[in-house]
Order: sequence, then C-alpha cells, then structure tokens
Amino acid sequence: MTLPAVALLAVFAYAPMLGLVTAFQSYDIYSGFWYSPFTGLDNLERLLQDPIFWHALTNTLVISAVQLILYFPVPIALALVLNEVANGRVRSFVQSVVYLPHFFSWVLVVTVFQEMLGGAGALNTILRRHGWATWDIMTNPDAFKYLVTAQAVWKEAGWGIIVFLAALAAVDQSLYEAAAADGAGRWRRLWHVTLPGMRGVIVLMLVLRLGNALTVGFEQMLIQRQAVGRDASEVLDTFAYYYGVVNNNFSYGAAAGLFKGVLSLLLVLAANKLAHAFGEDGLYRK
Repeated sequence: MTLPAVALLAVFAYAPMLGLVTAFQSYDIYSGFWYSPFTGLDNLERLLQDPIFWHALTNTLVISAVQLILYFPVPIALALVLNEVANGRVRSFVQSVVYLPHFFSWVLVVTVFQEMLGGAGALNTILRRHGWATWDIMTNPDAFKYLVTAQAVWKEAGWGIIVFLAALAAVDQSLYEAAAADGAGRWRRLWHVTLPGMRGVIVLMLVLRLGNALTVGFEQMLIQRQAVGRDASEVLDTFAYYYGVVNNNFSYGAAAGLFKGVLSLLLVLAANKLAHAFGEDGLYRK
C-alpha cells in the first residue's frame, strides 16, 4: 500500500537531489554532469558575498515570520469553531466552503484579491464613492508581506484544519464529561481539555512549518513581482530562478537551493529539539 507513495518520493523528491552536484560545478547543459568542470565551493562563496542573496534571505525570513504569527493559528481556530457546530449538515457545508480555495491556482487567488483590493477594486471604488482617499494595497511594497499572508490564509487555512479536526476527534470524550461534572464551563474545557489534547499535533505541525519556513510561495511571489518591485518580493526561490535559470547560471541557482535545503534541515532539527525540551515527540521520539 505504501509502495506508490515511496515511488513518488523517490522519483520527485530524492532523484532530483542528485542535481545538487551542479552547485559544485560550472555546469553546462551541453556537457552534462559528467563533463562540466568541477569548481568546488566557488559558487557558495560567491553566493555568500552577494548582497542580493542576503536581501532575498532577509525577505524570506520576514515573510515567513509574519505568516507563522498570523497564519499558523488560523487553522487551529477554525478547527475549534467547526468542532463546536452541532448540526452535521451545517458543518459539512462550512467545511466545503473553506476547503474550496485550496484548489484554486495562485493566478486565480491573486486575481480575486486584485478585484477586491486593487486600484480599481471594490474597496477603492467604495472609498472613491464616499470621497475618501484610496489605497492600492496590491502595489504597496510595505504592505506586501501582510498581503501575501492574507492570500495564504484565504487559500490554505481551510485545508489546514483537516489535521486539527482529526486531532480533536482523538480527544477522549470522557474528559469533557468529567470536566463538566466538576463545573468547568466551555472555555475552561477548551483550555484544560481540548488544547492539551491537541498539543502534540500542534507542536508537530509547528516543527514542519519551521522546516518549510524558507519556502514562502514561488508562484505567488512571481506573479506579483512587477506590481510591488523586486525589493519587496525577492525571496530565495525567485532568486534561484532569476539568477540561476533565467540567466543560464544553473550552478549558481543550485548553490542557492543547496543553501536553502541545508538551512531548512537545521531549522527542522532545532525545532524538533525544542519540542523534545517541552516534552513532546515532534517528528520522532528521543
């Protein structure tokens, strides 16, 4: 039963890792891996001396931090709210509605936000109609990190609640009955029963989120790059694309990808160690 999943991982996750050898070469697409000259750590040294790379890394970390603070709690809150809905049909309908944006492409998501918040969107139309000053959020570099976070919340928060709803279903119902018998109200049951029951899953998802912190949406950034400018939208993925693939400097792009992968691994290990310090399993037990 697991063989198809293992095969997919092998083909699409592990096999492409062989291409990281190009980070240590002056790679030429016509010469291939075997005949491209080996340059050692030259590409990595050049990368660490590139101010544009450090700017992209800073943007990535800032956007990731904003999304961790503003986005990560949203699926938890939605799961808690849905869990309180007694009517099964209403719950299924709400779940379907909040799941739906997950299946939209980023082009459609950005288009929806453009129609709502753009210069000719619904918000500015209302503001102009009442004689108030307009605000084109879609082209504001200072608001970009909050804009992309709002887009991510609208698109993915509904899909993210699946895991937390499963965690809620695993909480022992007798604990709620015992707490109610002791006089605990809804909020005290939430604080002392529900959240502790979800804590292991929350910590696990937080560890995974930190491991994916350097991936903040390549398509999302690429689509909106011209609207807000490179300074606001340049992240590690777009840096590797523009300065690696577009400029035919594949080794430089591979070096950026290797740096991102190693740093992501360190973040996962550090977050997992922190989970162990708080008595949780994290990705694996001690």
